[in-house]
Amino acid sequence: MNKPKAPTYFEARKWASFRIQNYSELDMYDVDFLLQKRFGFSTADMLIHYHDQMPPDRWQQFQTDLNQLLLGKPVQYIVQQADFYGMTLTVNQHVLIPRVETEELVDWILSETNDKSQEPLSVLDIGTGSGAIAIALKKNRPDWQLSASDISTEALKVAKENAKNQGTTINFIVSDVFTKIKSAFDIIVSNPPYIATNEEAYMDRQVLNYEPKIALFAADKGLAIYKRLAEGLSSHLKPAGKLFVEIGFRQESAVEHIFKTQLPKSKVRARHDITGNQRMIELDKGDK
Repeated sequence: MNKPKAPTYFEARKWASFRIQNYSELDMYDVDFLLQKRFGFSTADMLIHYHDQMPPDRWQQFQTDLNQLLLGKPVQYIVQQADFYGMTLTVNQHVLIPRVETEELVDWILSETNDKSQEPLSVLDIGTGSGAIAIALKKNRPDWQLSASDISTEALKVAKENAKNQGTTINFIVSDVFTKIKSAFDIIVSNPPYIATNEEAYMDRQVLNYEPKIALFAADKGLAIYKRLAEGLSSHLKPAGKLFVEIGFRQESAVEHIFKTQLPKSKVRARHDITGNQRMIELDKGDK
């Protein structure tokens, strides 16, 4: 008996749309992301090949991928790719999937340092994970001296691969916050773990089941890393330096208090993301 013929890409996409219709957390973005990233298609390529028959091995791979998606695995981990700031980065379960909200943090840093006449700045990204922030900054400010640290050696392997793939030179350091950092920097940026352990019950199951907990949770109601950052700024942030951090959506006043208590002369201001949630804080050291 002959095996059934593989569908066209259009038919495979339609098949997937029926499979996901009872999964409220999934939509056609996930299906298209699978098709495009797995098979190296742009949106235009998808249209061009819509009515081409899928090779049997691709059809088998797509079915396997979709079954993983239905089981709750994030689409980025299935294809081991994620989009961030115009780049496609490698990701796996040793690093967080970079979020669009973090792109706003990169935007803020770039907008605050747009003076082309200034000397190249030295920048440290603490808890770099996939390297997303550090690489985005380096690509947009190629003269900057970028260092990036993480406590996880497995995460740094991913970050190094991404830096190489994006053609960027970054100094990577294994460090738990400032423990192995010897220099002072013009800019320090961090998207640290900031979720309190007692908030686990309210979290998305996909995140809990697949993303690295070391990059999600922090002690002291999620504030532990901000306190360690504040303690290290006197020696690791230059007198005219700035710190930029991402925060949880209810942490603005608490994090502002931590920084102002540790560095009373500093100027601290917060910014909400595009959806209006508390998201970012900038600290200007104020020792000029």
